[in-house]
Amino acid sequence: MHSVTHAASIGAFKLSSDKNRDRKTGNRNSRKPEVKLTHRSPVMAVSESQPKVVTGDHGYVLEDVPHLTDYITDLPTYPNPLQDNPAYAVVEQYFVDMDDTIAQKIVVHANSPRGTHFRRAGPRQKVYFKSDDVHACIVTCGGLCPGLNTVIREIVGSLHDMYGVKRIEGIEGGYRGFYSRNTIPLTPKAVNGIHKRGGTIIGTSRGGYDNKKIVNSIEDRGINQVYIIGGDGTQKGASAIYEEVRRRGLKVAVVGIPKTIDNDIPVIDQSFGFDTAVEEAQRAINAAHVEAESNENCIGLVKLMGRNSGFIAMYATLASRDVDCCLIPESSFYLEGPGGLFEYVEQRIKENGHMVIVVAEGAGQDLVAESLRTNDDKDASGNKLLNDVGLWLSQKIKEHFKKQTEMEFNLKYIDPTYMIRAVPSNASDNVYCTLLAQSAVHGAMAGYTGFTVGPVHGRECYLPFYRITEKQNKVVITDRMWARMLSSTNQPSFLNTKDIIESIMDEAPPTQLLDDQLADNSLVTKEATVC
Repeated sequence: MHSVTHAASIGAFKLSSDKNRDRKTGNRNSRKPEVKLTHRSPVMAVSESQPKVVTGDHGYVLEDVPHLTDYITDLPTYPNPLQDNPAYAVVEQYFVDMDDTIAQKIVVHANSPRGTHFRRAGPRQKVYFKSDDVHACIVTCGGLCPGLNTVIREIVGSLHDMYGVKRIEGIEGGYRGFYSRNTIPLTPKAVNGIHKRGGTIIGTSRGGYDNKKIVNSIEDRGINQVYIIGGDGTQKGASAIYEEVRRRGLKVAVVGIPKTIDNDIPVIDQSFGFDTAVEEAQRAINAAHVEAESNENCIGLVKLMGRNSGFIAMYATLASRDVDCCLIPESSFYLEGPGGLFEYVEQRIKENGHMVIVVAEGAGQDLVAESLRTNDDKDASGNKLLNDVGLWLSQKIKEHFKKQTEMEFNLKYIDPTYMIRAVPSNASDNVYCTLLAQSAVHGAMAGYTGFTVGPVHGRECYLPFYRITEKQNKVVITDRMWARMLSSTNQPSFLNTKDIIESIMDEAPPTQLLDDQLADNSLVTKEATVC
């Protein structure tokens, strides 16, 4: 027996054990009667939408995504054009089963409940848009990231080649382009080679978000599929656009494709462009290593992207194997005194004659702000403006070693940030972007809306907006990957015992080892009290 918390979705997404499925389709052989509707359809009384959660036996929970039928009644369905696509004739099962879901956690115990699941992405047997009626648009927002052009190219190609959609436009210059700029016609010919170029052919910007103006433009232009590519702030905007579209009862599918070079989107395995960024970051690290090795008592300092999450710095450090110290936002550090960064730098220089330091742009911001007495200004997207930790750290290291008159010292500072953002995506990211784009198009054509797409344990899923905007993905400094990085660099953790215990309590699940550690620390505390 399954229950659904969102009343409008009862029946529409009921899970079933019905086995009456066609071998090629994999879906139940049922069809709704077709009813002609205008663009603005009759709607139920709708306020802000509530999460759709389906519960089942053994602790099964499906965090589902909205569907057009949640608020528009009697929508007709049409056969999916893919069933006549010769390229898919070789596929044993054309369509994704309506009951297919992907588990959020795959490491379980014998008595674990089935846990949270997400709806599997892919083509459905029935679609809710006629190909000739689709008027789609694509918009890119925020900073540049490798793979933007690839996603644009593959959305256009999927709409045109798989579903026969002819009207596709690019919104020029980010969100404000909806109401202040012209659109750019997008055809397969126009986007044919753009995946080999960095940046975005339709332009991007920060800020300019005006929800009502954007939805007015969508309605006035007759757009019924909106593909929004951007980071967490952009996806929050996309969620608000969906809510306004829903409030007005418009037959418009709003789809997000999460983009962030920092890999700080939660739930999904990885964000597109991250693999390329790590690969390019290694080039800068290699240059710093060459400079450090070639000069006496030289430090090569590289600043990499990572406002709040240090994934690029950590993975690039692990991949290069030439880094002696990696500093990220999640792990605080200090400069002076025993166990501080200066002491470690002196030690490495004396031992090896050179050193390579990688620092994420968001690392040590509390130290920089205290030193420079800066304010909390924000950019057009509402992000706090960061101080240049690379330049600050370079100056601090120089000042420290200037006092050490007996030691000759060199420092080479490299900041490849904008070079990395501007490169085209590599082979791995190109394939990933293709999967994201195709999954987004399949979802929109199947009538899903108010969702974003991404891989969970290697399978593309449809995720409700709130799951990727409620928090940021961060490096867990009590995780094995961070331990591997520390082992690779041999750097100190710069954390005292109290900091480590607090991190374990906040982030790690209870284990026998953890229980033993806490018991030992408790015993030490009691003994100290008695003494």
